[in-house]
Amino acid sequence: MISSWRRKRAGRRAAKEKRRGENGELELMIPTNFRCPISLDLMKDPVTLSTGITYDRQSIETWIDCGNQTCPITNQVLRNLEPIPNHTLRKMVQDWCVENQSYGIERIPTPRIPVSSAEVSEILSKITAASKRGDQVGCGELAAKIKALGKESERNKRCIAANKTAGGVLSAAFETFSRSFDTNSAVLEEILSALTIFFPLDEQAKSNLGSAASLRSMVWFLKSGDLSGRSSAILALKELLHSSDENRADALAEIEGALEALVKMITEPICPTATKASLMVIYHMINNSSYQNETIIQRFIDMGLISLLLETLVDSERSICEKAMGVLDGICSGEKGREKAYSHALTVPVLVKKLLRVSDLTTEFSVSILWKLCKNEKREEGGVLVEALQVGAFQKLLLLLQVGCAERTREKATELLKSLNLHRDKLECIDSMDFKDLKRQF
Repeated sequence: MISSWRRKRAGRRAAKEKRRGENGELELMIPTNFRCPISLDLMKDPVTLSTGITYDRQSIETWIDCGNQTCPITNQVLRNLEPIPNHTLRKMVQDWCVENQSYGIERIPTPRIPVSSAEVSEILSKITAASKRGDQVGCGELAAKIKALGKESERNKRCIAANKTAGGVLSAAFETFSRSFDTNSAVLEEILSALTIFFPLDEQAKSNLGSAASLRSMVWFLKSGDLSGRSSAILALKELLHSSDENRADALAEIEGALEALVKMITEPICPTATKASLMVIYHMINNSSYQNETIIQRFIDMGLISLLLETLVDSERSICEKAMGVLDGICSGEKGREKAYSHALTVPVLVKKLLRVSDLTTEFSVSILWKLCKNEKREEGGVLVEALQVGAFQKLLLLLQVGCAERTREKATELLKSLNLHRDKLECIDSMDFKDLKRQF
């Protein structure tokens, strides 16, 4: 029995050795010192900590990003959180990969060395010095360099953003060269493009961008710049007006051609991101509580913004739809805005169509606009109320109350239903909606 068992074991071993000979991959073993102590995988970018232990960069950076400040192996507190590239070990790993290409091992490319905080500080210091000298070329090259580093990897972007002065330095340089933007357009575009990578900006950076010279430069790019310049300018304006400083919105509105340029970003879209940013800028401008608010809204109305918004809402993606609805809601808060909305044939059909169709936010805005229009309706024959009934608003509002919504929206929907019910005897409601296609989470 024992000899039979030994023969079977020997046979299994022979078969196993034969399979290994046919498939060399089974014989290949990754050297232990080439494996990352954390992931146990072959290290592609070995780096050494201050404790002397080597890890793969991605693994150890993930460890540090989770808030750990100790070495995983020794548990010693790290004196420096920036690991040092281990070029010798990386070269050995690459040589080993080349030697074992027959086993299907691909050579690991030489990784780019991430930027360090010291390098970031040095570049920012040079940008400050170049802007003080008025060195357009030098400042533009440095801005392009820091932008390229930020785009190279997410790790570089975090490292640059971690330097609290980055936004302030770039925005200060932008303000300096904006004082004569006609001759400095190239460097200004480079700086503005670099700034957009490191949003959100701190208050110091926003203060620099909010200066009269900086605002004029950004409006100039909106009106006369190329596609890249226009896109960077509208993103910067969105970031600038995101705060609650009403003076910036007023200062922007006072610049000649600013409002027209914003509307042009919607009529002649560059990309969805730029369109959304333009809608957000307009939203902040019409919803500020300054004394110029009514004047700004009237200027937008005169430019045909209501018609443009309604046409955009007919067929647009969710995010654009939400922002366009927000702008329309702000415009309809005023009497002149409502008068223009009353006269447009698409107003009520589009608003009712978007109920329960896009998102909760779009539904809230749609109910709010309908409520404002119906509450201020002055025509004896019903006007908006009758039109809303004809396109199925009554059924949709009932369904909205059943599926649930925010308290304020529920109150407005209830008021609308009461007003609509008074006119139901004048006509038969036409169900314009197929409920089986309703896109709503219950």
